[in-house]
Amino acid sequence: MKILFIGDIYGKPGLDMLINYLPELKSTYRPNVIIANAENAAHGRGINLKIYKELMSLGIHMLTMGNWVWGNKELFEFINEANIVRPFNFREAPGRGALTVNYNGKILLVINALGRTFMNANMNDPFTGIDAILTSIPHDYVLIDMHAEATSEKVALGHYLDGRVDAVVGTHTHIPTADERKLPNGTLYITDVGMTGPLNGVIGVTKEIVIDRFLNGFSIPNEVAPGPKQLNAVIMDLEKKTIERIHIESETV
Repeated sequence: MKILFIGDIYGKPGLDMLINYLPELKSTYRPNVIIANAENAAHGRGINLKIYKELMSLGIHMLTMGNWVWGNKELFEFINEANIVRPFNFREAPGRGALTVNYNGKILLVINALGRTFMNANMNDPFTGIDAILTSIPHDYVLIDMHAEATSEKVALGHYLDGRVDAVVGTHTHIPTADERKLPNGTLYITDVGMTGPLNGVIGVTKEIVIDRFLNGFSIPNEVAPGPKQLNAVIMDLEKKTIERIHIESETV
């Protein structure tokens, strides 16, 4: 099974990159399943129904989320019926923290987890929580989207699950890491896939806003950065145990 996993879609620039380049990625890599993280899809905060339908129309099979999953309250109205998997380790929340997709009779289980270090310490433990899901949902393959701030937490989870799941991909920091590899017991791993959205902002936000925040401690609302765009993803072959980074930059603004 070949999976294309697309890093955090950030606002309209991220959607534009998918519209422009996803057909080429399908033709080049021929993935069986396409998954994307969409917690920042609606102007950097959550997702709405219009954007959800646009992403589904592009041929994406499933969306994962993260700490901004509830950033757009419209999601409450459709998450229970959507192909969206939100972080499973919320104690009480609508939607589902694990979903399956059937490809040629093989079941891919997708789990979305939210890290606790430097984020939300009140979340349930992602490590033992994943253990429970693995024993309760039948599957042939497993992919984990670990949405976390700390690289150590992501690496630790990868080794904890090594040999028991097929892939652990990190999201959230919006900066692609160069550590894609097969772990000792066969699990495919990368600490962060990176972002699909603005290229020259600060993790998607207009750079002047964030620089001023660091200089003066004064904060104004975030704006999606203008200018060139990028697409970051990984293509994984779960049988051949290979993982490859994909990075595309827009030729025009």
